[in-house]
Amino acid sequence: MGTVYVELTLRNEWDVGQAANGFIKEDEIRTITVTAIVDTGSYSLMIDEQTAKKLGLGITGEQRIRIANGERVVCPVTTPVEINWKDRQSVMRVITVPGLPQILLGLLPLEEMDLIVNPNKHELVGAHGDAIEYMAY
Repeated sequence: MGTVYVELTLRNEWDVGQAANGFIKEDEIRTITVTAIVDTGSYSLMIDEQTAKKLGLGITGEQRIRIANGERVVCPVTTPVEINWKDRQSVMRVITVPGLPQILLGLLPLEEMDLIVNPNKHELVGAHGDAIEYMAY
């Protein structure tokens, strides 16, 4: 399977709440559009320090991860980010990986947005077509 790139819009979730409560204007929500690699081997959204700074994210803790070369590193976990892809959305804390060359869209946000990789077309698609469908057992 080849590399799949997607364009994401990331928004500071704290700012979204502040705007919803009238404390800041909608246009003051810190938002950026990025190109990310869809990485089903990552479990979360992984961003670099510069992206975290642009979004004004705080640090809520640390997470030990293993990077592609097998090295284990401790990385900051940020305050929540709203992840938007087309008409789908996920909100979660993200991991900031120092020196990360490319933002990675991992398994948790893919699952929450009901998305899978179509390996034949090298693209991201809805797991259940265009409609988001959640399973409850």
